[in-house]
Amino acid sequence: MLQSIVHIALVVKDYDEAIEFYTNKLNFTLVEDLYQPEQDKRWVVVSPPGSAGTTLLLARASKPEQESFIGNQAGGRVFLFLNTDNFWRDYHEMVSRGIEFVREPKEEAYGIVAVFKDLYGNLWDLLQMNADHPISKRVQ
Repeated sequence: MLQSIVHIALVVKDYDEAIEFYTNKLNFTLVEDLYQPEQDKRWVVVSPPGSAGTTLLLARASKPEQESFIGNQAGGRVFLFLNTDNFWRDYHEMVSRGIEFVREPKEEAYGIVAVFKDLYGNLWDLLQMNADHPISKRVQ
């Protein structure tokens, strides 16, 4: 059996500001931006540079009860994990683009990690896993 997670929905306030952040601040690729008139919403998908794996579906909050989850999709925990092949290159580039890091880089048993906020306050790990980490072996 072969299965994979294709999209992770990320609740956003506004499509265009979210696209701006992910493409210009995090250097993600805009994969799709399709208007769905029957539902008056857009299908917006972004992906980290060079990634062929899971993508983010930027889903605008369409009901008042969804708005409270913008920026707090994981209850204050780190929500998403952005793995890189060069931590220091990406860390310095992100800092230069105004990304706010809330935990400074740290060497851990699994690799190098720092925590940053997206435009709404969701927490992300920027990490470079050691070559011998089980996940690193799977993505090579």
